[in-house]
Amino acid sequence: MPARRLPPLRALEAFMRTVRLGSARAAAEEIGLSPSALSRRISNLEEFVGKKLFTRARQSMQLTDEGQAFYEAVNPHMEALARAVESQSDNIALLRLRLGVLPMFGSQRLFPRLGELRKRHPLLHIDIDTAPHLEDRVGDTLDAAIILSRGPASGLHAVRLDHNLVHAICSKDTARSIGPDITPQAMAKQTFLIHNELPESFQAWKKANGLEQMDPAAIDHYDSGALMLEAAAQGLGIAIMHDDHLRRANDNRLTNLPGKPVESPYSYWFVCKPVALESRPVRIFHDWLVRAGL
Repeated sequence: MPARRLPPLRALEAFMRTVRLGSARAAAEEIGLSPSALSRRISNLEEFVGKKLFTRARQSMQLTDEGQAFYEAVNPHMEALARAVESQSDNIALLRLRLGVLPMFGSQRLFPRLGELRKRHPLLHIDIDTAPHLEDRVGDTLDAAIILSRGPASGLHAVRLDHNLVHAICSKDTARSIGPDITPQAMAKQTFLIHNELPESFQAWKKANGLEQMDPAAIDHYDSGALMLEAAAQGLGIAIMHDDHLRRANDNRLTNLPGKPVESPYSYWFVCKPVALESRPVRIFHDWLVRAGL
């Protein structure tokens, strides 16, 4: 049987980097080629597969539908090849990822699933950072981060991980004392628990429920979602938080007050510098996070 013809691996590398970085110029710089040399490699790949993978206009290269399908078909096999080489090599060092994570996301969503990632990629080890200002430190002290934001800063590669509703979460005893209706009179007697970095959630909840003019008895500020939930469970106030936090807490002391559904101004995002996607630890974690649907 004649040997199967292998695709041009350097051309494949040029193609994959261009797709991942979103820029032919950035891909050329990463590989150490001129833009024209990178374009020739991709042209060689297009000749090999007999398909037009990119449209070219001036300095821009955009994936065609066939190019997107080619990427989705090839990428898993490139990852499998890299894993196979890692598993058979004694010379490959540990893969190290410096990841910023909010504590609530870490405890409720990330750590219950990290064992799956370790089984798939035993060489990948993660340094966890929960200190403030995660987004500002991406590309400096952090390789990547999972943040809660209205929308990440421009210049970052960002993947939105969820959409949430804002709930008013409290102890069941507190809910019984308030009764079936969240009237301005009842709410004005309450203490509300607000996260320091998510102030607009409270405003959105008040507006949706006709409580714009309501001034509560007190507002207590927290920098920890986990402590907010515990304070609410202890009857210390009403926590304005995401419905997902209540569901994942699985705490039978807690409930949410009735009211209109309120879309949260904030979502969890995975963020990194675009060039960081060429780092194998970042790419492994990014692809696993997206596939796992955390």
